[in-house]
Amino acid sequence: MTALEHDDAPVYMRLRATIATAILRGEYRAGDQLPSVRAFAAEVGANPLTVAKAYQTFQDDGYVEVRRGVGMFVLPGAAEALRAAERDRFLTSYWPKVREHIALLGLDRDVLFERETA
Repeated sequence: MTALEHDDAPVYMRLRATIATAILRGEYRAGDQLPSVRAFAAEVGANPLTVAKAYQTFQDDGYVEVRRGVGMFVLPGAAEALRAAERDRFLTSYWPKVREHIALLGLDRDVLFERETA
């Protein structure tokens, strides 16, 4: 599971997170073609309609463009815009829960960073 995926999320959102992670890691750069819906569905063992729904979210958010009969391509600036959106989502949706859990467990910053480097 990637950092953007969550077990309780709908399948199409987990698939979206997989592609988003690949874009953020530079596996797909501006101008690169994403795998076809059928190819990606076969690769991950998902229904093509579910993959299409995941891909549609990237088109709706302006990260990719569809070239009819050719495929879906990552737009310039997509990685930066996606990173900014994911940062915002993390800070507003996930970080408060993580911070609350850290406080509940009585952990401090030194312990957390010590574990990170160990």
